[in-house]
Amino acid sequence: MQGRSADELLPEIERGDEYCGRGGNQAARPHVLHVTIVSDDGYFRHESAIRRIGRESVLMLGGARALLMQAAHPLVAAGIVDHSAYGSDPWRRLARTMTALYTIVFGTRVEADRIGEIVRTVHHHVRGERDGRAYSAADPELMLWVHSTLVDTGLAMYETYVDAVEPALAEEFYEQMKTVATVFGAPPEIHPPTLADFRAYQREMLDGALRVGADATAIARSILEPPVPAALRPAVRGLVLANIGLLPEPLREQYGFSWGRARHALLAASSRSARHVFVPLLPKPLRLTQRVPLRVLAAFAKL
Repeated sequence: MQGRSADELLPEIERGDEYCGRGGNQAARPHVLHVTIVSDDGYFRHESAIRRIGRESVLMLGGARALLMQAAHPLVAAGIVDHSAYGSDPWRRLARTMTALYTIVFGTRVEADRIGEIVRTVHHHVRGERDGRAYSAADPELMLWVHSTLVDTGLAMYETYVDAVEPALAEEFYEQMKTVATVFGAPPEIHPPTLADFRAYQREMLDGALRVGADATAIARSILEPPVPAALRPAVRGLVLANIGLLPEPLREQYGFSWGRARHALLAASSRSARHVFVPLLPKPLRLTQRVPLRVLAAFAKL
């Protein structure tokens, strides 16, 4: 499995093919796009914090928030603009990201490691230059910022739409997300030691390295005006508005998003409705991620 190019590996996600190990060993065939049954042979226990929080399908609706946070870093934004079809096909990029993340969280170690190999191979080829500064998707500092947006968005979405997260559970979730980042290729030593240290790192980034420029603005435009069928646009706009509301205030201001009392009250009301009525009443096949075939993501990406 060594030395294969990104062009060979990516179709395994795009087509939903199963990887066949050497010699056609069926036991070595992880279901890349169809992790519908939680594995007991994975990196995490069934009742681990990362699975308890990550299994709530509402977390998948925070993709726009995570992407806007990522794009606020000029070099991350440059990589997105230069190396993805974010403008014409944003849902496919999201589907690939979510497929990789949930395969690591809910799949077997074989599946997780396979996805990690794919991501690391792709990262090796994502490099370039912007305004005299070189960037690489394999840069540990950039990997840490991208990873931090997934951690922060996961907790924000859960607390907004599901329930409060006790400090011990949040700390465990943070620790286990470090394992996800390691599988993706981030060096373990790059992470802030505790969740409190992580929050301090985020504040430092908001005060310094993050700057919404032309690339981030272009990415934001693709989020605000996504190429979706007309019938879906009102729902997508409402979802995007909620994602904007959950952004850190300094980033909302940098992007130029207006956010007044009326919108704040609307987000608060939708949060209460989701936590007390909508989410508790959802059937398990819809509410829980591990019961939602990840092929749905791929199908959604093709709308």
